[in-house]
Amino acid sequence: MFAKEIYKERRKQLASKVDKGILLFMGNDESPMNFKDNTYHFRQDSTFLYYFGIDAPGLAAVIDLDEDREVVFGDEMSLDDIVWMGRQETLQEKCGRSDVQSLEPSSALAEYLKKAKGRQIHFLPPYRPENKIRLSRVLSLPLETLDASVSLEFMKAVIAQRSVKSPEEIIEIHKAAAISADIQHLIMQTAKPGQLERDLVARIHQAALASGGQLAYPAILTTRGEILHNHFYGNTLKEGQLVLNDSGVETALGYAGDLTRTFPVSKRFTPLQKEVYDIVLEAYHQAVGLLGPGIPYLDVHLKACTTLALGLKDLGLMKGNIEDAVEQGAHAMFFQCGTGHMMGLDVHNMEDLGEKYVGYTDALPKNTSQFGLKSLRLGKPLEPGYVLTVEPGLYFIPELIDQWSAAGKFRDYINYDKLQEFRDFSGIRVEDNFLITQDGKEMLGKHLALTTDEIEAIRAEAF
Repeated sequence: MFAKEIYKERRKQLASKVDKGILLFMGNDESPMNFKDNTYHFRQDSTFLYYFGIDAPGLAAVIDLDEDREVVFGDEMSLDDIVWMGRQETLQEKCGRSDVQSLEPSSALAEYLKKAKGRQIHFLPPYRPENKIRLSRVLSLPLETLDASVSLEFMKAVIAQRSVKSPEEIIEIHKAAAISADIQHLIMQTAKPGQLERDLVARIHQAALASGGQLAYPAILTTRGEILHNHFYGNTLKEGQLVLNDSGVETALGYAGDLTRTFPVSKRFTPLQKEVYDIVLEAYHQAVGLLGPGIPYLDVHLKACTTLALGLKDLGLMKGNIEDAVEQGAHAMFFQCGTGHMMGLDVHNMEDLGEKYVGYTDALPKNTSQFGLKSLRLGKPLEPGYVLTVEPGLYFIPELIDQWSAAGKFRDYINYDKLQEFRDFSGIRVEDNFLITQDGKEMLGKHLALTTDEIEAIRAEAF
């Protein structure tokens, strides 16, 4: 945990942004895999962590704005708990480290809220089934009405506060990104033809645990890089293939790193692989160069898209007026996702609160209809303190090629005859993490091999 004064100040700032009522925070509980006592790795709700810092299951908390009270609801360890898990720091001690003076048993939450006597109870969108059920019970609301009863005022106040990272948060994310870079380097340095993808994923997971943290998200380690979120690890690495490694570490305090590198299974890229890689790298540099306060991230994304499309035109895969092609979405044949997203306590920061509010504004709403743009998680103007990713890529998806080609879609901009030669190319992505500063941006973590020459120098060590 951070110093208790940090949590106290965070709660004070939040309370000043909501007029009245009760702010209700739902912590997460243990989630069984196949029977009650065999649980998945526990991960506390990020908003609960942000304001209270207590990384333990079965908790809830309130900030009572009208009565100026802060209460954590949870139960101390029973004797049975101590027998099985040993004596640990008490919940009362944990509350003290968060500067919360009032602790009540879990069973008291429903009665506390019942006594609110018609005062507004603000809560955030629940994303876990057990919390949906608990909220429905303690608030006496039907499950199907929960989404409509979420407090937009509370949600917007949390988003505004959590979006701007404090110095101690930046230190944690910097640490997560640096460890992630070390692990990426290790995989690039040791991967060999004949290995299974899962052998490399095991190394990533081992290194993440050894760092004192966890994986920030399931690793994407694949020779099928055209599958954007590929969590299948059964392929064997073969000469001539590319490996896309999208993986990152979460620190013990819950802050994420999120990096991607693409490297050849062989010692060197083929000439064509190098050519495509350099197109992606140029899009990365163009996007990074545009980062800064006041710049809409939508502009950063479109700059990356235009750069990719220009490179593809040079390669003979696209044609015609490139600005028109990007405006109409023809480039999404090759770049189906967004250039980046917010980061922090979540690898996709506050995604549980909704991209409509986290990544966009009323003045700059999300385009939910155009293929490609609908997957861009961040479009709003950037502000100092934002942490985000830049991750352009090119992906050659056979099923998409077949569908668009059969429909004659964007034939004025896509050379389908030439594209058939790329059906088995797979995909390439490059990704780093950046902090928006008062006068520009700063890459977080440490330098990780980026150019084809740098990557090939590391690959030579594997043979």
